[in-house]
Amino acid sequence: MSVPDIDQVIRFFHKLQDNICQTLELVDGKGHFIEDDWQREEGGGGRTRVMRGGKVIEQGGVNFSHVFGDKMPASATAHRPELAGRRFQACGVSLVIHPENPNVPTSHANVRFFIAEKDGEEPVWWFGGGFDLTPFYPQHEDVLHWHKTAKELCQPFGDNVYSDYKKWCDEYFYLKHRDETRGVGGLFFDDLHEWGFERCFEFVQAVGNGYLDAYVPIVEKRKAMCWEQQQRDFQLYRRGRYVEFNLVFDRGTLFGLQSGGRTESILMSMPPLARWEYMYQPQPSSREEDLYKHYLIPRDWLGE
Repeated sequence: MSVPDIDQVIRFFHKLQDNICQTLELVDGKGHFIEDDWQREEGGGGRTRVMRGGKVIEQGGVNFSHVFGDKMPASATAHRPELAGRRFQACGVSLVIHPENPNVPTSHANVRFFIAEKDGEEPVWWFGGGFDLTPFYPQHEDVLHWHKTAKELCQPFGDNVYSDYKKWCDEYFYLKHRDETRGVGGLFFDDLHEWGFERCFEFVQAVGNGYLDAYVPIVEKRKAMCWEQQQRDFQLYRRGRYVEFNLVFDRGTLFGLQSGGRTESILMSMPPLARWEYMYQPQPSSREEDLYKHYLIPRDWLGE
């Protein structure tokens, strides 16, 4: 098995963050990402980039972080008790884009690498990541494009990779207390190491670079569409689900907070505005009902 090289991973993550920010600025046409460098007292740090008040992007963040320490956070050892007592390094790029126009979906992407070491023993390492789409007024062709892009980037790595990681995404981004998916899914994977470091790293690069291929065409198609206040209100209501998932279920949020990460950077994934409404029910035969009935459930988008 090839030896993991975290420096090589960090260089790619830096470049990926730059490319995503530059591309989204061009797509937005007005907004710019403001960079905020930070240091972690226990070891490491990162650079947070946030855009607010763009022409398309109401608020979006693209984070790079590299943290390390001598003690594993509880969120990691709970799943992997054999890691207790090891020093660790974790790095990654994580982003969430919240457009203002309700016709443009929210998107999330993440790629990450983790390694835990102990003198005299083999290192334990893995990659994780993926991307998922959360539309409010979905267009079927957009969902197909999103999943087609995901499947194409997975294909060189095995015939079952897309189907396995799509299923994992549907299961991970699922709000149990609401009995619904967060959106229309995409890819999710964790603990990836069995292919060896070089092959796993190639896959992570494909996922990271594939995010823009999947998202930008959708934004370009929908960013000029007209919308009304009623649609905006529904968008803000659905954004509440994003908050619920991130605070209740998201393992990355828990890891960041428990490992002493920078709170502002960890919670930059939150939407700038959201709302809750008691016992909301969509009107029959409305586009809002269409979202609930046909899009917030796992579906074989490319096989139907």
